[in-house]
Amino acid sequence: MTSPTKLLAVAGLGLAVALAGCTPAPTDADPTPRFASEAEAFAAAEATYREYVKALNEVDLSDPETFEGVYAWTTGEANAGERKTLSQMHADGWTVSGHTVMADFHGLAATVEPEDEPTVTAVVCSDVSEVRVTDSSGKSMVGPDRRDTYALEVRFVLKEETPTLLIDSSTAIEDARCA
Repeated sequence: MTSPTKLLAVAGLGLAVALAGCTPAPTDADPTPRFASEAEAFAAAEATYREYVKALNEVDLSDPETFEGVYAWTTGEANAGERKTLSQMHADGWTVSGHTVMADFHGLAATVEPEDEPTVTAVVCSDVSEVRVTDSSGKSMVGPDRRDTYALEVRFVLKEETPTLLIDSSTAIEDARCA
């Protein structure tokens, strides 16, 4: 017969082994930055925006499944805005034709220190001269005063669960580089 003391000792040992498996791995005392330089961060942000534009150009407003590519490149405020806008355009029966082109990219700021959340801010010049949007009756929904190219200040973030930067926010601004 097993004594209660031995049983408690075995149970205690089992609990200690189980808890040891739950102990977090030691943290790196000297974490490496996600980007080696601002230039590398800007290049990653530009690549992200190019992929976002590619996904945007593949949207078919009659097929909400095509929206997923756009959502995959956005997070936060930008993702919420895209979901609202694309869903409303779909519900209203609008169509879009033509392609958006990223005409230029200007990196403004990047955090590359390992202790900081990786972020990049840039001005993107977006050429929409070939984009047409019509409602269900075929009437153009593009304002007569829409510029062919406009400036956006875009904020990119790097999330733990994604290997690439994501677009977190995008705001139309005035910038002579995009005139």
